[in-house]
Amino acid sequence: MNILAISDVHGNENNKLYSYLNDNKIDLLIVSGDITNFGPVDFVEYFINKLSEYGTEIFAIPGNCDPDGVERKIIDSNAVCIHNTVIEYENLVLYGFGGSNPTPFDTPGEFDEDTFYKSIKAVLESKNIDSVKEPTGEFPHGKIPILVTHAPPKDTEADKIADGSHVGSEAIRRIIEEYKPSLNICGHIHEAMSMDMLGDTVIINPGMLEEGHGCLIEVDKNNNIIANFVKL
Repeated sequence: MNILAISDVHGNENNKLYSYLNDNKIDLLIVSGDITNFGPVDFVEYFINKLSEYGTEIFAIPGNCDPDGVERKIIDSNAVCIHNTVIEYENLVLYGFGGSNPTPFDTPGEFDEDTFYKSIKAVLESKNIDSVKEPTGEFPHGKIPILVTHAPPKDTEADKIADGSHVGSEAIRRIIEEYKPSLNICGHIHEAMSMDMLGDTVIINPGMLEEGHGCLIEVDKNNNIIANFVKL
């Protein structure tokens, strides 16, 4: 399966993205937040429906710069909104949560760390997911667990800003440490395009689509994850 991960669109179309989708077989497109730059919310449905013309399944979450109404627009579009829910798709189990931990900028989609942690934990418990791996280390029902968040986990390459400080979410790090997904796709920190490991979890920040960045993730027949950054 070929997955293209993008984030931080900020209301700007990217014609090279359309060309890439036209020229490459992408089974699943994951948009990990900040589709708009504080609106307009109508851009969401327009952008996602245009992406869907290329025949790929689309899963999306809102980011901290996405105002009220963006989640509804994702639901009304040709995408699957995976914010605050768990979705099974082929050999994957995806669980998502949009928004971010608090920032200095007082953006609309921020949550305190306690709310962040309890909200993600609650949706996992509601689906009876105690751990995304069996005691044997095998995936439940052979499916690969993927956590999709806008904010990156704290103290990883994915949350490092220009001055070297780490500004990611402690709650998301805690969820990863407890539930041990195979992959966390995030975004939010524009300058932190990276691939890192947190325990056995691969952490991917695909960078800003607005600046032409994305990440192609291949899940092979043995459930191995192979990731390469692409220029769009």
